[in-house]
Amino acid sequence: MKTLLAGLISLVTLAWGWDVLVAGGASGGSAPWVMRQEGLYLSGLLSIALMSLAMLLAARPAWLEGPLGGLDRMYRTHKWAGILAVSFAALHWLIEMSDDILKALFGRSGRLPKDNDTGLLEILRDLAEDMGEWAIYAVLAMLALTLWKRFPYRPWRFLHQAMPVLYLMLAFHALLLAPVDYWAQPVGGLLALLLGGGVYGSVHSLAGHIGRSRRVQGKIVAVEHPAADIVAVRCQLDQGWRGHRPGQFAFVTFDRGEGQHPFTIASADRGDRTISFQIKALGDYTRGLTDRLQPGQAVTVEGPYGRFDLARRNPRAQQIWVAAGIGVTPFLAWLESLQDKPDQAPVADLHYCTRDRDADPFIARLESLCASLPGIKLQVHGSRQGEVLTAAGMVAAKDRSRRTEVWFCGPQGLSEKLRKGLDAAWPGNLRFHQEAFEMR
Repeated sequence: MKTLLAGLISLVTLAWGWDVLVAGGASGGSAPWVMRQEGLYLSGLLSIALMSLAMLLAARPAWLEGPLGGLDRMYRTHKWAGILAVSFAALHWLIEMSDDILKALFGRSGRLPKDNDTGLLEILRDLAEDMGEWAIYAVLAMLALTLWKRFPYRPWRFLHQAMPVLYLMLAFHALLLAPVDYWAQPVGGLLALLLGGGVYGSVHSLAGHIGRSRRVQGKIVAVEHPAADIVAVRCQLDQGWRGHRPGQFAFVTFDRGEGQHPFTIASADRGDRTISFQIKALGDYTRGLTDRLQPGQAVTVEGPYGRFDLARRNPRAQQIWVAAGIGVTPFLAWLESLQDKPDQAPVADLHYCTRDRDADPFIARLESLCASLPGIKLQVHGSRQGEVLTAAGMVAAKDRSRRTEVWFCGPQGLSEKLRKGLDAAWPGNLRFHQEAFEMR
């Protein structure tokens, strides 16, 4: 994520620098006014470039899953590209508003001349300027709601659907107000490419085409309640489901009014288009599922997505698997997929962290699955029983000279704590796999 965002910012800055240093950039004015104008151009270019990337990633292009490391990382990049884009848009607006300050400090002398547009072009440029200003106000408000985690998801999702329209307004603003000489330079080619990607993502979203080729109808065939805060749902999907690999997730729609939500598929692929989900009550939506779901109910499943895939493990590396809470679901699918081929099961330590081992609904299932897989060593850590998983405990019986893979699914706080300790224990020899999927 950081490499992609830094690379895009650097590329846009270099293209802008070419215009300034080689083509002459803004000229004909005093230094303060020229600096203001070039700052306006650079901040605008960076904002629309990052927003174009965000819109392209929002379309979930399957061909980018591999290079970017999975859909969860694509969405994290989408999120931070959007945050940076709005930040540069705010800077762009502040630079635009600095006009009066420069007049007070340096006077009007040396101010850059305005373009002498006439007719339709003048009308379009004025319209583009107004649209850009109102769109910036809207995206600033959207950013505030996105960062305010207490704002309810459902109205946020509804408001977020306006982003493609806001982007098209900003793209129109950039297209009409970019300097004419840009289009004969590298910066113009780059801007056109970015706008093309962003417009594609926006139109794709507005047309409702995102994920459509991976969307399959089905029905719920069983609903169980293994614990008070967990609902287990088994679905039978129609023709068109292309199957899944253990550890992948899907976007599930139980109610069109609520929209899609991502859930890890907690069962192995048996070729019969039946999949299961273990859903924990973590928010307003998931808390209400217990009362709303029933057998025979229609369901829409889009997927599969994700690269938390057992087949991607390095067979030459030591394996440590860590599941915490409902993060056990991908490992249930892993273990279930190995039941028919126990001889192919890797040697691995499976650490399961739970609040109370005596009341946990998954331990019996884990023990049953691991019983036929002698290479999998299950270790349960109940916090109520004082059994806290630490990085030191994970590495105690391991060969620190060997390459090691850790596959983690659970809360971000535990992930950061363990990763810090493990990085110190295996400097240069550790690979930490984690899917950190967030809808906002």
